[in-house]
Amino acid sequence: MTDPQRIWTAAAVIIGDEILSGRTHDKNIAQIATWLQVQGIRLTEVRVIADDMDAIAEAVNTLRAKHDYLFTTGGIGPTHDDITVDAVAAALGIEVIIHPEARAMLEDYYETRGGLNEGRLRMARVPAGSDLIPNRYTGAPGIRLGNLFLMAGVPHITAGMLDGLTGELEGGAPLLSEVIGSWVPESEVAILLRDVEQAHEGCQIGSYPFFREGRSGANFVIRSTDPDVLQSCVDTLCEGLGELGWDFTPGGI
Repeated sequence: MTDPQRIWTAAAVIIGDEILSGRTHDKNIAQIATWLQVQGIRLTEVRVIADDMDAIAEAVNTLRAKHDYLFTTGGIGPTHDDITVDAVAAALGIEVIIHPEARAMLEDYYETRGGLNEGRLRMARVPAGSDLIPNRYTGAPGIRLGNLFLMAGVPHITAGMLDGLTGELEGGAPLLSEVIGSWVPESEVAILLRDVEQAHEGCQIGSYPFFREGRSGANFVIRSTDPDVLQSCVDTLCEGLGELGWDFTPGGI
């Protein structure tokens, strides 16, 4: 289900006061971006917002219209401040229901763990018309509604939900990448980077400088969906670095 010519895009909304306060460090952006890349989809926008109904609804309505897919993390748990389902339902103008299959999953999971109580039942609530995303860790599923995907905030549970979606989304050709490292101040090779990128349509070169061992260097990340164009760009960049007298290391430093 791929269209190599089209660039499919996604956005992510990371929800939680604990992220904004610094008490919790987000790990979901990186894993969502990495997973999407393999699916041939590019993560092009991310927002981190508070547990606020209006803020969540505004972000959902804005980003789902701009991108092919929208992922949210956080706010689908059992406590009173888990309000993502309610906010999404409000944004779409639909009601919240107890999903019968989700309820059955939770009843089965909690059968030997104290049973299904009011708090746990909250995790079966979905915007009407939703499908479920499997969660092999806790029994509480993620939620899929059109191009919206509501997932847990706990990174390993999010990873499991992404696993359950693998191969389910339409995308383009995966974005490939190579890294070249060099002990060179990036300002010394800025023109070279520009010229090499412009000579290779469909390639992007990112420069990521660092300072180590008392000297400056940079890793150059070359990306393309075409393996032949990617290799040509890498070869041209390495040749250019050599001509300027700079050593380089394939794979980065």
